[in-house]
Amino acid sequence: MALAHWLQLALTEGIGPILTSRLVATAGGAQAACEANAKLLRSVDGIGPAKSQQIFDALRRAGEEVEPELARAQAAGASLICLEDGSYPEILKLIPDPPPVLYMRGQLEPRDLNGLAIVGSRRCTHYGREQAERFGALLAQAGFTVISGGARGVDSAAHRGALAPPIGRTLAVLGCGVDIAYPPENDVLFKQIAGRGAVISEFPLSTAPLAENFPRRNRIISGLARGVLVVEADIASGALITARHACDSHNRPVFAIPGRIDNALSAGPHALIRDGAVLVTSLEDILENLGPLPHQTTLPASEAAAADAPAPAAAPEAAAAFALDERQQRIVQAIDLDATFVDTIIARTELPAEIVLQELTMLSLRGVVKRIDNQKYVRKTRDG
Repeated sequence: MALAHWLQLALTEGIGPILTSRLVATAGGAQAACEANAKLLRSVDGIGPAKSQQIFDALRRAGEEVEPELARAQAAGASLICLEDGSYPEILKLIPDPPPVLYMRGQLEPRDLNGLAIVGSRRCTHYGREQAERFGALLAQAGFTVISGGARGVDSAAHRGALAPPIGRTLAVLGCGVDIAYPPENDVLFKQIAGRGAVISEFPLSTAPLAENFPRRNRIISGLARGVLVVEADIASGALITARHACDSHNRPVFAIPGRIDNALSAGPHALIRDGAVLVTSLEDILENLGPLPHQTTLPASEAAAADAPAPAAAPEAAAAFALDERQQRIVQAIDLDATFVDTIIARTELPAEIVLQELTMLSLRGVVKRIDNQKYVRKTRDG
């Protein structure tokens, strides 16, 4: 059972994700790594003669903990996936130190590969909380899974925003065990997230929310996401650690929302913008720098109905690759192959302006139309 061997490695004291990866590569697999003798352990870079006996003993102790840990997980309503599982997020495997095992309450879906992280200060202002919730809702409505850390402030606001649209999904990555509600006041929120996404951790059950856990947690937030949006953060904030993981280690774009220059919580986003992060004032700023969603998935029927999506019909040109509802087709048909002003599209469709703008955002995200000159759109052809 692959999971049992990966869990044994994850529970072994003295080896983190990087050493685990080296050990598995040297031994030729997770099972062989769990059965490694001291000689093999000595040959692993980072273990060597000094730590080989210590790791050998730790591996044996961890082996005895596997079954009890799986039983505790079942009792807590949690599931586990390992690096060999087909449901393990492919995007997370791309980081230098992916966690060998993920604990989850809830479940992952293929569309979660279209993830974007929203992070920021626990002590955010009303403005920061408002923007985190706003962008959480906008991104969720646009087809993104919103990823954050479940903490007070910006994280919680982003999760709540993502849960606002009926089709919204969100992932909370914790710095403690998934059986612990931290902060305690988010217990109900975590249950909601588990029902519309997943609460995730690499830490064993009952792991306390120790300060040293959160920098490790931050790399998973970034690793699960196609990009990271920083809302409010001071220079010492953990949100900037997440942003650095995204930029320096994971090759993911960083976005930042500007704030008041006399607010210390603006210092982090402003420094990121100065260093090359994308300045964000609207959802379009994010979409233009990410491009179309690479992972197109079909919503379950219940969610499609909740999103007011009638039965799909074929659409012309680039739209033919996607199932567009009647309203979306109406908007596409109102756009010329050359530039068409938004006001003209609104007039031709006779739909409310806010509906047209919302749908244009969705169509831009899916690569069906393209915005140019801010107030104009063109219908994209098969040739782009």
